Amino acid sequence: MKLMMFLGNDLIEAVPVEAERLRIPGYLGSFKRTLKQKYKDMIQQYGMPAEFLVVNPEPPKVPEKKN
Repeated sequence: MKLMMFLGNDLIEAVPVEAERLRIPGYLGSFKRTLKQKYKDMIQQYGMPAEFLVVNPEPPKVPEKKN
């Protein structure tokens, strides 16, 4: 899975995250804080808050059909 940071319609960075740890409080927050700090100047220039999205970029696994 990946945590993606957007400014407007622009993808700024995508970082890998562990799906099993998503339920742990603060797990995603630590990544978000790091990304916000890393791109602090860019966020200030843009004038809008960063948006975050968690996605699984892998195609879904389709079970094989048995005849």
